[in-house]
Amino acid sequence: MKKLIGLLTLVTLCTSSICGSAQDDAAAQKAFMDFMTPGDFHKMLAKADGEWKFDITIWMTPGAPPVKSSGTSVNKMILGGRYQESRESGSFQGMPFEGINTLGYDNARKVFVSSWIDNMGTGIIYLEGKWDPENKSINFMGKETDPITGTERMVKEKVKWIDDNNQLMEMFTVQDGKDVKTMEIKLTRK
Repeated sequence: MKKLIGLLTLVTLCTSSICGSAQDDAAAQKAFMDFMTPGDFHKMLAKADGEWKFDITIWMTPGAPPVKSSGTSVNKMILGGRYQESRESGSFQGMPFEGINTLGYDNARKVFVSSWIDNMGTGIIYLEGKWDPENKSINFMGKETDPITGTERMVKEKVKWIDDNNQLMEMFTVQDGKDVKTMEIKLTRK
């Protein structure tokens, strides 16, 4: 670990001197330690480790009847408690469904970061969000590709910690400047 910190510090110092920025060794080491050390938000994520059941409601188009499904999710912290990996499985409209979410907190930028992939597409959804302590939620924003038009569209996602055993995720696309709800997932710890 000390060798890694020393190597990262050396790279930073070399880069800083090339760019004309002066940074002393102790400050660089502290910055790296702060960046790489899991903190309170990582501990918060770890509390959601374990098996969950989910019920999902999807609105394929505004005003259309929703499509409902259910499945399971298994959460576990990975890479030394820096990220939470969630693996979802179930079925959607008679087809097997599986997805993987990676959720973390970027100590340097002070934002939550999330990526999502699944077997219903070939793109990656990347979101960033801030913690809302009053509502116990993370409010994410990002982009996804519309598979019909091939263009990017803005998406918003809100993940609310109702209590230690219940969470609610709501997803919206931004259409003509308005948030249109496309998905809701209710998660209950098994």
